[in-house]
This record gives sequence, C-alpha cells and structure tokens, in this order.
Amino acid sequence: MNAEFWHERWKNGRTGFHQSEANRYLVQYWDRLSVGVGEKVFVPLCGKSVDMLWLRGQGYEVIGTEWSPIAVRDFFEENGLEAEQSKQGEFERWEGEGVTLLCGDEFKLTASDLDGVGAVYDRAALIALPPEMRGVYVDHLHEIVPLGTKSLLVTIDYPQHQHSGPPFSVPDGEVRALFKTGFEIEDIVSEDVLTDNGRFAGRVDYLNETAYLITKM
Repeated sequence: MNAEFWHERWKNGRTGFHQSEANRYLVQYWDRLSVGVGEKVFVPLCGKSVDMLWLRGQGYEVIGTEWSPIAVRDFFEENGLEAEQSKQGEFERWEGEGVTLLCGDEFKLTASDLDGVGAVYDRAALIALPPEMRGVYVDHLHEIVPLGTKSLLVTIDYPQHQHSGPPFSVPDGEVRALFKTGFEIEDIVSEDVLTDNGRFAGRVDYLNETAYLITKM
C-alpha cells in the first residue's frame, strides 16, 4: 500500500471512512490533553475530515498532512474556505483560515514542519496503514513531534480476516507494542460500536472503538 492506493480511492470516490460530523471521542475527551487555546494541532493523514473544523472552532491552529490533492482541495472548497497555495519542502502547502494542509508523502515530514505543535489528533492515520507500515509510522511520529506532545489516538478492532480494510483492525495489544518505547499510553475509553456502523454490520462479529491518550517521553 502506498500513496497511489489513496490517490485511487479519492479519485474513485471510495471514501466511506469519511465522517460528516466531528468524532465523538474528539468532542468528549479532547480536554483530557490540556492543550492551550491557540496552540498548533497536528492531524496526520487528515483527508477532508470535519474534525479539523471542530479543532479550529475551539481556537486551535490546525496542521494536517494528506497524500491526496483531491482531499485537500475538497476540504477547502466544501467548507467555503479560501486557501493560498505554495511549496514547503517536499509538500504542496494549502493554507487558509486557521488550517494548513501539507499535500505529499507523510513520511517525508520533518520536525521543522511541525515546529510549535502542541498536540496530535489521530483518528485516521494508524488504522489506515497495513501492519508493516505501522511501526514505521510510530517511529517517524516520535522523531518529528516535540517532547511532551500529547496525542488523542482513536483505533478500531475487529476480526481482520472478516474484512480486508482499510480501515484496518489495530487491537489493544498491538497499540501497546507500537508505543511501548518513547511514549506513555493511557486508556480513555473502549466501546462496542458495531450497531452504529452500517458498513461493518453483518460483515464482522464485533467492532470495538478505543481512544487513548499518548504522550511522547
């Protein structure tokens, strides 16, 4: 799986992972991170998520990364936001009205790109990656975010053999193994959400959603 996979998904409109409302765990538990108003929040593999609008509405400056230029364009157009385009290193930078989206390869992001970031919100990055890429993603995250950065991570867990993904199943044991070095991890909530997710109904035996508070040490 690579950037081309996601380019094709967006090109063909296969974006069932996109949510029309802000994620409930973001709304309910974001204050657990104690992020000061005005700080920068990093949203990896952000797509055109309305979660970024929610964060902006709380007074934060949002920085997102996304492989697909279609997703980046749609985010600004569908929300009626003006954006200036420029180059930033390896990325096409779209910036406007409190949101900056960097379009390009997530793994080419550097610490300087995230200078001043105070928190990370990951609802769609870790679960978008196959097993062989998750460790690389977490190691890269540790390299580029400032010491002490807190993250709200949302994952799903289901019988992987019953659904090919993405989004992929990332069970609790794998989350703890991925973040065991260089991070502190704290449980927030875990719930059975199968009845609330029609695209999984009748296809998997269970679907659990879990939110974690993760701190870079």
